[in-house]
Amino acid sequence: MTMTMEYHNPVLLKESVDGLAIKPDGIYVDVTFGGGGHSREILSRLGPEGRLFAFDQDEDALANALQDDRFVLINENFRHLKRFLRFNGVKSVDGILGDLGVSSHQFDVPERGFSTRFDADLDMRMSQKNDLNAYKVVNEYDEANLKRVFLDYGELKSAPALARTIVEAREVHPVKTTDELKDILAKFLPEKVRNKILAQIYQAIRIEVNHEMDVLKEFLEQSLEVLKPEGRLSVISYHSLEDRLVKRFMKNGMFEGEPERDFFGNFSVPFKTVGKLVIPNAVEIKENNRARSAKLRIAQKI
Repeated sequence: MTMTMEYHNPVLLKESVDGLAIKPDGIYVDVTFGGGGHSREILSRLGPEGRLFAFDQDEDALANALQDDRFVLINENFRHLKRFLRFNGVKSVDGILGDLGVSSHQFDVPERGFSTRFDADLDMRMSQKNDLNAYKVVNEYDEANLKRVFLDYGELKSAPALARTIVEAREVHPVKTTDELKDILAKFLPEKVRNKILAQIYQAIRIEVNHEMDVLKEFLEQSLEVLKPEGRLSVISYHSLEDRLVKRFMKNGMFEGEPERDFFGNFSVPFKTVGKLVIPNAVEIKENNRARSAKLRIAQKI
């Protein structure tokens, strides 16, 4: 199977890389390497002195490593951005690109358990090194914690009932597969909105398994530390939870509360946003279904 068949086309490719305003001799980071589409585009714009570091915690992505002297692929979660850049002798960079969420490849491999289309063991780990998986969340979390997961990460009004139903079902026998989970929750999945609700349920469990919100916060805070002044941050998100964090951090440099004011009463913020929110056009959405919920935001460090 070829890389492009397995990983599909990267979303908002030109727009997200344009957002980095690439200098030919600059140092850049692609924190979500996947199939390497964004990395290839960045490398095509770099000169011989330029360098690109890419991160991906998924072992599957290593098969796509690019053979280029200017390129280094780091098999780690991007929450460790600063540490592994330092490890490679880099303290500051000119631009960082992040394409958040699950790669199309991860959705398309049935046994990973990410997709609502296939039956699979409850897994949903983005890295097989993770101890926590979907089986443990579904079978070992108490009712209050399950409710929190569905409410906070799935934004599901039915969160209390979903949690109770799972707890009652697993008392009979453990819930081992995605199909078993769907069967247990069938009464919450009316045909008209079945796929939408299922997607929210899967999203909630997946975010919990991979600590996605904590990881995103750590990444954004570290991006501010490693970006040079005037360095660019270009981030594509796929659901409102991610987008809210990204938008707020780019606006205020923090996730809650208000930034401090300076002597003149102006807010002291670390970024200025570049351009407006970018979403894919109808052609891209038609060609790549994953693009339908994508939102790109770009900011420049002050």
